[in-house]
Amino acid sequence: MADILVVVEHQEGAFKKTTLATITAAKAYAGLAGGEVDALVLGDGAAAAAADTVAGFGVRKVLFGEGAAFAKYLAVAYAPAVAQVAREKGYGAVFAPASTFGKDFMPRLSGLLDAPLASDIVGLTRDGDKVRVQRPMYAGNAIATVELIGSPLLFTVRQTAFDPAQGSGAKSPVEKIAVSADAGGSAFVSRQETKSERPELTEARVIVSAGRGIKAQENFKLVEELADLFHAAIGASRAAVDAGWAPNDWQVGQTGKIVAPELYVALGISGAIQHLAGMKDSKVIVAINKDEEAPIFQVADYGLVADLFKAVPELIAEIKKAKSA
Repeated sequence: MADILVVVEHQEGAFKKTTLATITAAKAYAGLAGGEVDALVLGDGAAAAAADTVAGFGVRKVLFGEGAAFAKYLAVAYAPAVAQVAREKGYGAVFAPASTFGKDFMPRLSGLLDAPLASDIVGLTRDGDKVRVQRPMYAGNAIATVELIGSPLLFTVRQTAFDPAQGSGAKSPVEKIAVSADAGGSAFVSRQETKSERPELTEARVIVSAGRGIKAQENFKLVEELADLFHAAIGASRAAVDAGWAPNDWQVGQTGKIVAPELYVALGISGAIQHLAGMKDSKVIVAINKDEEAPIFQVADYGLVADLFKAVPELIAEIKKAKSA
């Protein structure tokens, strides 16, 4: 029986909720294969805040590898450090979010440890003494069952497939560990971020998205007005992004961001399988499209066949009326 390590995603100490679903998946694995779940935080002094946060979500302990080399995330520094911890502590499995973070350093970790990696897992099952994982293929139209052999085993977890871990009401111990970092010839130069007061797409409770049916960039003002009423994030289909109507970081779908908000509002989105792969796990899906044959209606909980340029202003007016009542 070997223990399990969860690598915590944070940005300069700011904890990322993607880790919570990863903890849930790691605990599910522990329930099938045995072992305890620990968390690993790498960073400089500012990352102590992330270590303190994750300590409240039911892991056995939090390992905190502090060093200036981890102040800014670099896969070439992270992967050797995680490999060192996995070897020295004898972990049988390493989990990370299937976010840009996990998809960046986990393949490197796989190479360093000569260990098998299952990416973007959405489920775990046991068959006799073997633990198998499920992962989507062909834009989610097929689910592959994968059995990994070796030790340690590596997994990245699709955030939308597992419920976020809940606070335990108690704090697990935080243990400082010594880790080395060698970024080779790489160095962090700069990072350009899109600044927005809206919630991040992958962490938003409500998302209002638009597709080709929005017709023009200026019409996204209608999307923004509806999103403001819900304090929502704004998304877009690839068609809208490729047309230049929306920025890349708004894209939802197989080649964009995978989301599962409590409410997903799709405006003028036909529902190509690539888009559905990124949002079909949303708790409630509302679709407005004038094409009654649009595939989006097959996954929608509520569908309205209508011209969005007539329906959305009416919806906005009704919501404002209800809020002022």
